[in-house]
Amino acid sequence: MLQTKMAAPGGSPARASAGTAAPPDLAQKYSSSFLHPKLKSTTEINKKEMIKFFLMVNKQGQTRLSRYYEHVEINKRTMLEAEVIKNCLSRSKDECSFIEYKDFKLVYRQYAALFIVVGIDQTENEMAVYELIHNFVEVLDKYFSRVSELDIMFNLDRVHIILDEMVLNGCIVETNRNRILAPLFVLDKMAEG
Repeated sequence: MLQTKMAAPGGSPARASAGTAAPPDLAQKYSSSFLHPKLKSTTEINKKEMIKFFLMVNKQGQTRLSRYYEHVEINKRTMLEAEVIKNCLSRSKDECSFIEYKDFKLVYRQYAALFIVVGIDQTENEMAVYELIHNFVEVLDKYFSRVSELDIMFNLDRVHIILDEMVLNGCIVETNRNRILAPLFVLDKMAEG
């Protein structure tokens, strides 16, 4: 077998032989092939969260759904939600759906009597999150056949499953409606049988 000397990344010579396994840095690079493309390692998932929180609120300012992707204490959550809701509900329909708020941005969309508000970091694409909100509502519509606030209130566990199928650790992981709803259809079949 032919052996040659190569310089390793640290500058010291290393032995490589023809026909051997890939260098460790390549093996390490491809071992985490199921990670989000922007992330380099599993430890980076917690450092770079694109979505900070996801809220669904009615016109009276009552929170119907909340999911946080970074730790926020309970008392701070209620204050944050109150401020965010006030900012979004006070805007007219003619104003932009993107708001700069503290150290992050708010992206919101209104559907009948419900507002969906998503907090994202400063570097994230607002239009992508705006479309995520619309996709989320379309998935809810497909599952509930024209979703209403009552559907959300009485099936909150199902709504959380749908959101969890779409967003993981603050990153969008799935947008295909059939794939998102597949676990729910399995649960529904199990409940029937």
